[in-house]
Amino acid sequence: MIKTEVIIIGAGAAGLMCALTAAQQGRQVLVLDHAKKAGEKIRISGGGRCNFTNRYVSAENYLCANPHFCKSALAQFSSDDFIAMVEAHDIAYHEREHHQLFCDDSAQDILKMLLEGCRQLDVQFQLNCEVQSINKTNGYAIQSSHGLFQAESLVIATGGLSIPKMGASPFGLQIAHQFGLNIKETRAGLVPFTLTGKEKELFQALSGMSLPVSVSCRGQSFSEAMLFTHRGLSGPAMLQISSYWQVGDSICIDLLPQQDIEAHLLAQKEQNPKMQLQSALSLLLPKRLCQVLMQSVLSNTTLKQINAQQCAVINQQLHHWMLKPSGTEGYRTAEVTLGGVDTDAVSSKTMQCKKHDGLFFIGEVLDVTGHLGGFNFQWAWSSAYCAGLHA
Repeated sequence: MIKTEVIIIGAGAAGLMCALTAAQQGRQVLVLDHAKKAGEKIRISGGGRCNFTNRYVSAENYLCANPHFCKSALAQFSSDDFIAMVEAHDIAYHEREHHQLFCDDSAQDILKMLLEGCRQLDVQFQLNCEVQSINKTNGYAIQSSHGLFQAESLVIATGGLSIPKMGASPFGLQIAHQFGLNIKETRAGLVPFTLTGKEKELFQALSGMSLPVSVSCRGQSFSEAMLFTHRGLSGPAMLQISSYWQVGDSICIDLLPQQDIEAHLLAQKEQNPKMQLQSALSLLLPKRLCQVLMQSVLSNTTLKQINAQQCAVINQQLHHWMLKPSGTEGYRTAEVTLGGVDTDAVSSKTMQCKKHDGLFFIGEVLDVTGHLGGFNFQWAWSSAYCAGLHA
């Protein structure tokens, strides 16, 4: 049996950050993971550039049954703190739209920063290691395929259920259940929508087309790009709203945000009354999309046949295009998992279980899910930091 002070299960973003922080406090740390390499999701994230945080982060950027839960962790270790780490390691980065921060060169830079920090502080790793059982006896005893390990503190950083081909599993939730913690229902988040029937057939012709839209559902709205796919709808706008959408809901799409369609049509009618409605709208929208809209939402006619009231109706239809997705593509392509370990059971300041001293849950395994744009990485860094200070 190998004894240490802190065992972390999970060598992803949260696990590595927690290991580094705990080791900085002088703790002996061992990280276990079933994967062959540490930090694989970091390596592939952001198209290989790693959207490691966002310039502006607040609790409003997260979904959680307790909307106040993440405030303490985000205050203790902010996006500015992580940016300072990145800059201290001379990692070049740039800011994209919506204040997203990406590495200039490679996500490997972030992974190397964390792994090098752990190595310098003598953090131990056991990779390709299957955890078989966990028991609470004089701390925590972990039986694994690499033998028996014991520690005073145990940190669960196993992530969520998204992208199972990368090794995602419900293991962290099973541990929480073993220790009597409540689990908030889980489902795929930040995930493309699927369509069926006539809508799917119509939109397949638009596969690959992208345009800026505003989309809303359940009182939330996002203004970003929408992408048509051969299965349905994707792009940042759809991924964002998918975290709020539930089966049976319709989504409302504004195809021309901040554009006065009614005024445009009336002006075109005055200049060229013989122009077809489809042609007039093609001045604002992609021609192929206008063709599909004529088959599904609108009826083509000449502008001189359209009165002001009909212009207002067309304006309404294009600013409030209602679609009812049949579902989502699920965990296979989801970027995150909604739901998870109920935060009521965990200290918002330390991430420690209220009923089990020395047991911590961090990162995506908790019922905290960020918007698209670096917020989920920031939650990993912040929650891990808090646990690392106290584990």
